[in-house]
Amino acid sequence: MDYVLALDQGTTSSRAMLFDRKGRIAASAQREFRQIFPRPGWVEHDPAEIWDTQLEVAREALRQAPAAASRLAAVGIANQRETVVLWDRATGRPVANAIVWQDRRTAAHCDALRRQGHAARIQAKTGLVIDAYFAGTKLQWLLDHVPGARMRAARGELAFGTVDAWLVWNLTGGRVHATDASNASRTLLFNIHTLQWDADLLALFDIPAAVLPRVVPSSGVLARAHERWFGAPVEIAGVAGDQQAATFGQACFEPGMAKNTYGTGCFMLMNTGAAAVRSRNRLLTTVGWQGPAGAAHPVAYCLEGGVFMAGATVQWLRDGLRLIRSSGEVEALAASVPDTGDVFLVPAFAGLGAPDWDGHARGTLVGMTRGTTAAHVARAALESIALQVADVFGAMARDSGIALSELRVDGGASRNDLLMQMQADFLGVPVVRPRVTETTALGAACLAGLATGFWRDGAELAALWEEERRFLPALDAPARAARLKRWRQAVARSRGWARD
Repeated sequence: MDYVLALDQGTTSSRAMLFDRKGRIAASAQREFRQIFPRPGWVEHDPAEIWDTQLEVAREALRQAPAAASRLAAVGIANQRETVVLWDRATGRPVANAIVWQDRRTAAHCDALRRQGHAARIQAKTGLVIDAYFAGTKLQWLLDHVPGARMRAARGELAFGTVDAWLVWNLTGGRVHATDASNASRTLLFNIHTLQWDADLLALFDIPAAVLPRVVPSSGVLARAHERWFGAPVEIAGVAGDQQAATFGQACFEPGMAKNTYGTGCFMLMNTGAAAVRSRNRLLTTVGWQGPAGAAHPVAYCLEGGVFMAGATVQWLRDGLRLIRSSGEVEALAASVPDTGDVFLVPAFAGLGAPDWDGHARGTLVGMTRGTTAAHVARAALESIALQVADVFGAMARDSGIALSELRVDGGASRNDLLMQMQADFLGVPVVRPRVTETTALGAACLAGLATGFWRDGAELAALWEEERRFLPALDAPARAARLKRWRQAVARSRGWARD
């Protein structure tokens, strides 16, 4: 066996990568798919398009190597989290479009749940705050609004899953309906301490248990992909939500190690080991990954802070404002001015995530004068990404009691040197970029490779991780504090704007 195939199913594209035993990328393919916006604040995907593009890129990666399925040790899956798919068990067809994690249609319902006093109980069981971001209220909405869905779900005719479960179902030809603990922990329905679906939460959200997938370890053989997809059956041996997979791919195996992924959104996770640390600063406590039965450390928990708009902010500059023709142009445009001219962009297009958690906040551009140019706006957009991460970084240090000494970074925007220097400046600690920045796919491959013996243990995986560049802070402490204070003033102006 020469390779592990990683399926990296993201918010805007499906990717597939082949990794060899040294953790190097042997082949890679990627396809974007449609973003559907039926109403303001609503975001949907076509589940069939997700599956079609994922299968297409997997086959393309195998052709590139070239690698027959007989040379694959395993398949690992990483996926956009919290996005909800509901499908017919008999036909395998979705009963509606997928509701994407960015979707805000259930924000008012979440407000009502908080007013009813459910927040503390939900956080204690799930580690999450009540927010439309998570899957539970999305599933509830589908059951309430798709004709006949609730009755059919109760009879066991429908299947719910996050995108990982949808892919597993299709890969196995409908034989297996399963998700892993890291994805289950993002639903508001899963008790992260018992590692089981919680009957009280199912009752609160009016979710019939018959619709739920089986929960399996993140690393462990759970099924075989049907031979018709790749020419031979291949074991599916690793599944994790994209951010947990990236944490694993960054070799953050020890408590206190942290990473930040710059994708559509921006997500910082810190390994807290066997302890599920309850946040006092509006961060999330989540399952990082669950090992196979009998593992010495069966579950690793993480603290997490999520920024909803990171790379998507640059896409907005490209597609919405048309300030740039491609995302790669933003660095040069932003670097053409020495600062933002006191302009701040708060990219709350889908509300604010951690630590503010304001589903009614909206995108705000403040501080403009007649002298403001496209370059100032571009620089403010990059700064907004780094400043949101700085907010999360500070909250994480307060929650954990650990003074984080560095931040490992990955994802597409981590290749932007200007943004990474901004990040180091606003954090006041080094920002470390690895040689392989596609750590989401690498993490999925590592989870699958460990389960099948492709790699021996965590020590072997940690030895594969290599530093490519280290960005050191160049901003002094008073200037950093002043910038962060001004940023929080801009954030305050974005809060509570939407009336939905």
